[in-house]
Amino acid sequence: MNKTIKLALLFLFLLFLQVLVLNNINFLGYVNPYLYISFVFFYPLKENRFTFLFLCFLLGISVDFFSDSGGIHASALLCIGYLRLFFINVFFRKDTADFSFFKLESEAFGKVFNYVVTLTVIHHFVLFSFANFSLQNGTHVILNTLFSSIFTLLLFFLGTYIFIKES
Repeated sequence: MNKTIKLALLFLFLLFLQVLVLNNINFLGYVNPYLYISFVFFYPLKENRFTFLFLCFLLGISVDFFSDSGGIHASALLCIGYLRLFFINVFFRKDTADFSFFKLESEAFGKVFNYVVTLTVIHHFVLFSFANFSLQNGTHVILNTLFSSIFTLLLFFLGTYIFIKES
């Protein structure tokens, strides 16, 4: 299948999974999985950065539209989309010349785990900081970030293990 079609299907799948299923999960007031951020992890590095950031914004604003959340998902997803290359360099020691050969699936699990955990926690912290937008709710932001990150990471790694086959 064409790479562009795969990315478009991934975009739509993650959008509808988030909007129709995962947005309806709210366990104990702290656990909300946000699996749509997987788009940032699976988007190829060798593609145009402007296109990638535009698609991150489009996915985030689409989730915001269906969630009636006023742009917080778009800003959080755009934030980790922008920071992605920095953390690729930090965790995988990849340079611009290596981007065309980089695949997340072929890297060591420990590096992938650290990379995914870092970006997920940053996304959730930005998201819940904007959602609460008050220093008085600091513990609420931290608890939401912690518990939602754990549940999102659990779903991400289970889904990756089930759906991604070793080539």
